[in-house]
Amino acid sequence: MPRDLELVGRVISDEQEWPRSRVVVRQGRIAAVEPWDGPAPSRALDAESGWIIPGLIDIQINGAFGQDFADPAADLETAGRGLLRHGVTAFLPTVVTLPWEQYPAVLANLTQRPAGGARPLGVHLEGPWLAPRYHGAHPVEHLRAPRWAEVETLLGLGPVRMLTLAPELPGALEVIQRLSQQRVVVSLGHSGASWDEGRVALLNGARAGTHLFNAMPPLHHREPGLAGALLDDHQAVVGIIPDGIHVHPAVLRLVARLRGARRVVLVTDAIAAMGMPPGSYTLGERQVLSTRREARLVDGTLAGSVLTLDQALRAMVQLGGCPLPLAVAMVTSTPARLLGLEAERGRLAPGLVGDLVVLGPDLRVRWTVQEGSIVYSMEGAAR
Repeated sequence: MPRDLELVGRVISDEQEWPRSRVVVRQGRIAAVEPWDGPAPSRALDAESGWIIPGLIDIQINGAFGQDFADPAADLETAGRGLLRHGVTAFLPTVVTLPWEQYPAVLANLTQRPAGGARPLGVHLEGPWLAPRYHGAHPVEHLRAPRWAEVETLLGLGPVRMLTLAPELPGALEVIQRLSQQRVVVSLGHSGASWDEGRVALLNGARAGTHLFNAMPPLHHREPGLAGALLDDHQAVVGIIPDGIHVHPAVLRLVARLRGARRVVLVTDAIAAMGMPPGSYTLGERQVLSTRREARLVDGTLAGSVLTLDQALRAMVQLGGCPLPLAVAMVTSTPARLLGLEAERGRLAPGLVGDLVVLGPDLRVRWTVQEGSIVYSMEGAAR
């Protein structure tokens, strides 16, 4: 149930760091964010030398804590409760390419609202409308060219909020235009599109790029390709996986400087192995072997990650050389804005949902607050 809460500490929101402030949550919504010079009120959480930031939002996560979201039996509450420990208060469960007949059961499962844990904001369909040559860990035998009738069928089965497709496929342009009219975020990825094909897709309603540089041709000075089209566009938001494996730290730094916090979203692309011991897990129909650092198919192909979003935040600061206020925006206000939810979450401002995270000076999650209730404490006392 929504609760009342007060917090005191330095605040980071909207790409800015504010001096010591008091954040007040009433009935699950932020009631005030105001300067505070005195000691913390007796009943307030004191961030001390840390920071108060909005709850984190992961828009590309295939699974977590043993749950694969492409499995119709996946338990969203189990995954969501685990995500709270990493400061994630909202997420888009992401579904990889499956046999067509499996989508109804999977999407039906993802329409359920769990009793607890991080809040699902809808579904991210990553496939099956991807380019066979750039299938990555997706089973190539289940890929297909986009046809609006099929896409519309899946839209009717569940709360699809984001969809990744390859813009060069026959029929893709019509699908992009129709999806944009229905306010579904179209993200371009798993694609061998040329610069021209990527540019046309962006001009016709596509708004984002899925895990930039991965599952697409490399940026070339004479053929910039899809990566070049996404980086060249003034509005496109690019997702990137900052685990030090998918993208080199030097490239993280380049992207941060070129795109800025309003055009970069940090994603985990995590699989069921996130938060679990090393071993064998599933990603849709594929077997994935995970270590504490990475996840790969049996043939060695990267298959998502075991990254958590708070780790991604720290990596963008430590490996990507990004100032903390900008890195925080990449996991809060920017994903919220991309999804059209900036009036609800992603910032610390009166009227918005009271989802907050308190980071310690080491940038680790000390407390997670959801609608004014403390749902995770680093000391181990969730209330």
